[in-house]
Amino acid sequence: MLQNLHVKNLALIKEADVYFREGLNILTGETGAGKSIIIDSINIALGGKVPKEMLKEDVPYTLVELIFSLNENVKNLLKKHEIDTYEEETLIISRKIVNGRSTVKINGESVSLNTLKDITGNLIDIHGQHDHQSLLYKSKHLEILDQFAFSNIDKLLEEVKREYAQYIELKKQLSGFTLDEEVRLRECSFLQFEIDEINDAHLHPGEDEELEAIYKKMSNAKKIVQGLSSVYSEINYDNTQGAGESISRAAKELNSILSLDEALENMNNQLMDLDSICRDLTREISEYIGNLSFDEEYINQVENRLDLINKLKSKYGNELEAIHNYRNQKMTELDKLNNYEESRNTIISAIEKSQKNLVKKCEMLSDKRKKSAKILQERIKAALEELNFLDVQFEIVFERLEHATSKGIDNLEFMISLNPGEYIKSLSKVASGGELSRIMLAIKTILAKEDQIDTLIFDEIDTGISGRTAQMVSQKLAVIGKDNQVICITHLPQIAAMADHHYLIEKSVKKDSTITEIIQLNEEEIIGELARLLGGVQITDTVIKNAREMKDLAKQTKLL
Repeated sequence: MLQNLHVKNLALIKEADVYFREGLNILTGETGAGKSIIIDSINIALGGKVPKEMLKEDVPYTLVELIFSLNENVKNLLKKHEIDTYEEETLIISRKIVNGRSTVKINGESVSLNTLKDITGNLIDIHGQHDHQSLLYKSKHLEILDQFAFSNIDKLLEEVKREYAQYIELKKQLSGFTLDEEVRLRECSFLQFEIDEINDAHLHPGEDEELEAIYKKMSNAKKIVQGLSSVYSEINYDNTQGAGESISRAAKELNSILSLDEALENMNNQLMDLDSICRDLTREISEYIGNLSFDEEYINQVENRLDLINKLKSKYGNELEAIHNYRNQKMTELDKLNNYEESRNTIISAIEKSQKNLVKKCEMLSDKRKKSAKILQERIKAALEELNFLDVQFEIVFERLEHATSKGIDNLEFMISLNPGEYIKSLSKVASGGELSRIMLAIKTILAKEDQIDTLIFDEIDTGISGRTAQMVSQKLAVIGKDNQVICITHLPQIAAMADHHYLIEKSVKKDSTITEIIQLNEEEIIGELARLLGGVQITDTVIKNAREMKDLAKQTKLL
């Protein structure tokens, strides 16, 4: 059940707190007062689109927050998504919009819009002003039946979807088998050439990096020799000016005074180590220069090998691993082409098997739907009679599709007769706007019980109705309100009078700005609002008396 709606800085609402109650909650107000903003704000909080025109430019942020009491279905969904519940067993949904970007939180934890919709789909059902128009489309009829029969068909629906996806994938694979023999042989020849070219290269991991290092060394051999020769000259012991000879002389000097002070021992050891390092370095440089020579044949071998590797890289991949992966992929393709007919026949057999399984599951689904449809059409007929359809006939007619789909093989349509002696016809060809509204109300009533949804919202369900029909619609809403929370925006006094809780949506000007406010009315204020709905501009004592009488009659009706 929706306990509270908090809105800040949205359209004409600066800030509003609305506490909804159990039963039938009615919202009324002048045209243009902002009644639709309430529905829009709830939709926004539930993950709907945020119309740009509803966002204010001169505010730091927009916030919509909903507080629900929990039912068992939603508790299980929260556990599934690992979202904590508060001790009060409430669910708090907040959506904050800053600079066009929104963040959604459930009980303080950030969630995605998909997670939000998964959870809130079991909390609330909103019927917008024009939603009844969807009944004009047959696809909506199948959706309604599946919603009604969900607990009986949900697993089978998933099986049909999976089987259909597999069937489509196999058909896609088969579409690739379109080569004639000449083209197939040409493809095989080309694939074999590429595979042989890579195999003949006998590549091994890291070879390219190793060869590049060698080639770099060979290309810079002269420069390396010149540099090392200069270093050798600076430290060579054969050169009296070299560092090696200087260290050697220093060692002799220190050794000559070593016996004079024991403290000189450490210095002597360090100098001896330095002399040893210097001699090792000169020897290593000499050996390196001596070995830094490459014969022409070896240089050609390295260059040719690098050319081959770079050629393969340019054709098949920038890395040796990519070249190997390319070869493996082509080997798979070649194997497929070499076994072309066998592979094709295998897929054809798999398609036939998948198609049989799909049709079988679709037929099972269709049987379950037809059983549920018999129950649903009787319930809808009964609900329509309660809504002043005096001699209504209602049927759900099935047709079998030529081909199975992800939703099965059923094409169904709601058929109706609204007047005595009329043949039953397609709903879209018979019902007016007001009639569609009542039919949708009947359907929503039935589905709410099946879905165990606590809260139903109707935005101007009274479109196109008046008089006795409006009275019966109001009674129906009151009946629904005994088991569900109902929030209804209306212009009709017959419906407003049936309210358990009545809210006025009022637009006013304060400090040079237009704002919308929502006020819960007390008993006398309710009479005044009903009088406004009854009498329009001029509210006479008679109108007030009629309003009071209408409210009293509504109370008596609800007691029956």
